[in-house]
Amino acid sequence: MSGLFDAVTVGGLELPNRLVMSPMGRGRTTPDGTPLPVMADYYAQRAAAGLVISEATHPSPVAVGHAHSVRLHTAAQARAWARIVEAVHREGGRFHLQLMHAGRISHPDLHGEVPLAPSAVRAAGQARVFEGKPDYPVPRALTEEEIAVTVRDFARAAEVAADIGFDGVEIHGANGYLLHQFLSPATNRRTDGYGGAPERRARFVLEVAEAVAQQIGPERTGIRLSPGFPLNDITEPDRAEVYPVLLDGLDALGLEHVHFVAGSDLGLVHQLSRRWQRTVIVNAGTGPLGTEETLDAAGKALTEGADLLSFGRQFLANPDLPERLRARAPLNAWNPQYFYEGGPLGYTDYPVLAAV
Repeated sequence: MSGLFDAVTVGGLELPNRLVMSPMGRGRTTPDGTPLPVMADYYAQRAAAGLVISEATHPSPVAVGHAHSVRLHTAAQARAWARIVEAVHREGGRFHLQLMHAGRISHPDLHGEVPLAPSAVRAAGQARVFEGKPDYPVPRALTEEEIAVTVRDFARAAEVAADIGFDGVEIHGANGYLLHQFLSPATNRRTDGYGGAPERRARFVLEVAEAVAQQIGPERTGIRLSPGFPLNDITEPDRAEVYPVLLDGLDALGLEHVHFVAGSDLGLVHQLSRRWQRTVIVNAGTGPLGTEETLDAAGKALTEGADLLSFGRQFLANPDLPERLRARAPLNAWNPQYFYEGGPLGYTDYPVLAAV
């Protein structure tokens, strides 16, 4: 497993290992999505990761998908994020901000508006709002003017992220949220230039990627994808045709990394990984808790073409995950009770090896 702990250069960043902390929404914000101070402790504790990727962060009010999900569209939010970035850098870490628009996976209780989507197709399931569990409503289809505004929202948030010290930005194009919704013929039934053929359904994603890359540099820009992953009522019957088109467009823009989500179509992920010219991050899954099983999953992914391996819940429960894996030490078990609430409980109180 020496390769897992080798230093590697990604987008001009020197990473001390190939372990990536995967984006994980944890709900430690004010009601308006401003990061709480405890978030600085949480991310700084995990700065030994080769790369830390933040939880999904919304670039506008209507982009919000869940209660207490974090945002970056006000000066107060930017100041709070700047303190978190400073804390991670002070511990020697490298930090990317993930930007996400939830699209139809939202509710008016969160922002006062009908959710926006490629088309007026309601998602099955219930929204996570501040009170109750209402069904997702029928969204409103974005106009072309609103599409352009949304692209600018991503670019503006990326610019702010760079200004406050983030080392890069990952665009969230996965898990059934807005960008993913544009890729699927089940959620994108448009008849204009953003719907129909794979090239047109990929257009919005490519416009967002281009705008972010132009703002902060393609070498500091990545994207997360989940081809075939059915989360949030998404289906992709023609994914084998859509994703090669999308990858070629992203490659032409010079984006640094593509980050594939666990649960995706594994055969297609392997095909796309071979197609990609730069860094491939593969999420190794939530998997078993055991150290050896985690190392085995990482080794297999590296053998199959991944450059970096991302872990979510393992990093959630083990702030010192690289040290534990290197020492083949036992891993802490995660506590689902505090995944999305609880202040420091189940957040910043997981023990490290020195304290065990």
